[in-house]
Amino acid sequence: TWYWNRYPGIACDVESYSYLPLLEEMGYIPSMKFASGFEILEYCQTMAERFGFYDRCLFHTTVEETTWDDDRGRWVVKTDRGDAMKARFVVLANGILTTPKLANIRGMETYQGEAFHTSRWNYHVDLEGKRVGIIGTGATAVQIVPEIAKVVKDLYVFQRTPSTIDVRDQRATTAEEYATWPTEENWAVKRRERLALISAGRTALQGNDDFLSGKVDSVKKPKQHAKPLPPEELIQRQLNTNFRIMEQIRARVDAVVHDPKTAAALKPYYPYGCKRPTFHDEYLPSFNRPNVHLVDTAPTGVQEINATGVVHDGVQYDVDVLIYATGFEWMGTGSFNMIRGRDGVTLKEKWEQDGTRTFLGMHSAGFPNLLIMNGPQGGGGQFNFTRVSEMHAHYVTWAIQTVKDKGARSIDITREAEDDYARHCAEMDLLSAPLRDCFSYYNGDGNAKPGSLAYYGGGQRWHERRTAAQESMAPYRLEPMRQGERAVAAE
Repeated sequence: TWYWNRYPGIACDVESYSYLPLLEEMGYIPSMKFASGFEILEYCQTMAERFGFYDRCLFHTTVEETTWDDDRGRWVVKTDRGDAMKARFVVLANGILTTPKLANIRGMETYQGEAFHTSRWNYHVDLEGKRVGIIGTGATAVQIVPEIAKVVKDLYVFQRTPSTIDVRDQRATTAEEYATWPTEENWAVKRRERLALISAGRTALQGNDDFLSGKVDSVKKPKQHAKPLPPEELIQRQLNTNFRIMEQIRARVDAVVHDPKTAAALKPYYPYGCKRPTFHDEYLPSFNRPNVHLVDTAPTGVQEINATGVVHDGVQYDVDVLIYATGFEWMGTGSFNMIRGRDGVTLKEKWEQDGTRTFLGMHSAGFPNLLIMNGPQGGGGQFNFTRVSEMHAHYVTWAIQTVKDKGARSIDITREAEDDYARHCAEMDLLSAPLRDCFSYYNGDGNAKPGSLAYYGGGQRWHERRTAAQESMAPYRLEPMRQGERAVAAE
């Protein structure tokens, strides 16, 4: 993420005191509440050096095939460099947003000006004094628009779906914070946990500094009902809460943006969380600049691109530079098609035939000693991606250690546990039905099959199921060592 994405204005959109991992171990506190992407990249590089990652990583190497060898109880991993490595365990940590997505717009190949995707920003192109078009208004564009609006002659923002723009309240870390936070034991872990409680409800961060700093003694708990409420009533209650949140966000648009027509187009119409929530203090005011023009392309998006620019609703918008802020392919990794399990079937083939089938989003039956991080049906119930990754990493460590402690050959999941979890995900999918009212990577651009969403809406239920499974061990199949294998179990 932070290596490839180096566009103007790039920053974390979760507060960096909770987003950046291992702050205590590194003895580091970010300089800003929302650290810039360049600061985050430098921090990641420092972490990699500190923990010896560079010595253990094969860069510029693509895995082409990963096959389970049942006779040896090992995965055979083959790369594009001719390597064939054996591994007892394989952990997939590919991420969910790795492949840049270009909009499929008629005529885009005919454009004669400079054009590039935001994740491959071309700094050789000088935008000063140019006419620039940017297609897309998601989390990336929200950060870019205020920055380039300061230097371009004209900026045309082509919007299909408006984003929710909440207050960011960006600020520098204070001297008092630098001095006092490290005095609290596990301060960063506790802060991430407090943020998780917030994001279990609404992820707006303004006004929550006291809570995140531990100055609030209690958290308002949801009401307990004598009997479970039917899904329809739960959904309606969610929508009622959602409506109040969205009314505040829409009211902010009216308060900030001067032109009524532009303000109307910038108001999100869908429930909160349907698209990734965004936080910025300069994006909405940018549309008060005389050189920034919003082009509302709802509901179809941009219709055509020609040699000199963009055409929509019969209007030609000539631009010198065209920027695609069109995001990434949802679960665009090709790894699922490269992994062959016990029956010679790839993970992708299994999921295409049976629907997405996992346990906790971490295992898939028939793929022993394979552990999946941040995949479909993965848990956590929050928007802080690194916190979810941290929880998954703890689970991976537990699974590997369990196999070793029990002297087992491999760990797998029973079909019954997998089917039960699939039913659970389908139930959670009903509660997230409002999240299908827009196009976003949360719902696979509206095409995700029920129960397979990248953002699993089970929240605390994931933790409860994980804990119950680890205590009972009922969902797991621990295969014993075969004759003669114990001597090499430590490989």
